[in-house]
Amino acid sequence: MADAGLSGDSAATGYPRRMEISRDALARMIDHTLLRTDATPAQVSALVAEARELGVFSVCVSPSMLPLTDDLVSLKVATVCGFPSGNHTPVTKAAEAAESSRLGADEIDMVINIGYLKAGEAHRVVEEITAVREATTGLLKVIIESAALTDEEIVTACQAAEEAGADFVKTSTGFHPAGGASTHAVALMAATVDGRLGVKASGGIRDWATAQEMVAAGATRLGLSASRAILEGAPA
Repeated sequence: MADAGLSGDSAATGYPRRMEISRDALARMIDHTLLRTDATPAQVSALVAEARELGVFSVCVSPSMLPLTDDLVSLKVATVCGFPSGNHTPVTKAAEAAESSRLGADEIDMVINIGYLKAGEAHRVVEEITAVREATTGLLKVIIESAALTDEEIVTACQAAEEAGADFVKTSTGFHPAGGASTHAVALMAATVDGRLGVKASGGIRDWATAQEMVAAGATRLGLSASRAILEGAPA
């Protein structure tokens, strides 16, 4: 990610990036997200309206909400695949991604099968990501559930995503009991992909300071449901 909109000294953070980011620059990194299981079409429409008002990059909604018929203006549309467990077959994930692409999704956020990873079967993770990559017409983000992984597994998952042709690696679904994004995981993911893929931090980011720390650690996209509160917390 370019440093436009960033300023300040990152020495206190331990991360090799400048720490402060402008409100507008951070807004352009946000996937404004509503993936609650009880979300209604009316709530999704309200999400789109709020996203336009806030000036964020995209909205991220469940596949059943596609196609979006609201006035999107310049908003991108993201959806999820194999969500939230990742325990769908590769064929099922690919079919879901293909349908979502057909219904207007610009970006697909797929969940890997972390059981494959923990069993030492990274080749199966590569295979399922490849299947979704081939079925997706737009940008592909790979959710690795970093809070449930060791550092070694995080690195392996990022390498699998890159090998399979993904565009981003993403920390979390926000639904796993192990937790969501951490600055440690984001920094490790960013170091592993080294600018060749984007890094999306998602899960548990609810205030300006935390969002800023994720960017300082190397996040180039943020998945947020509390976008308004976070942006309103930007320094004047």
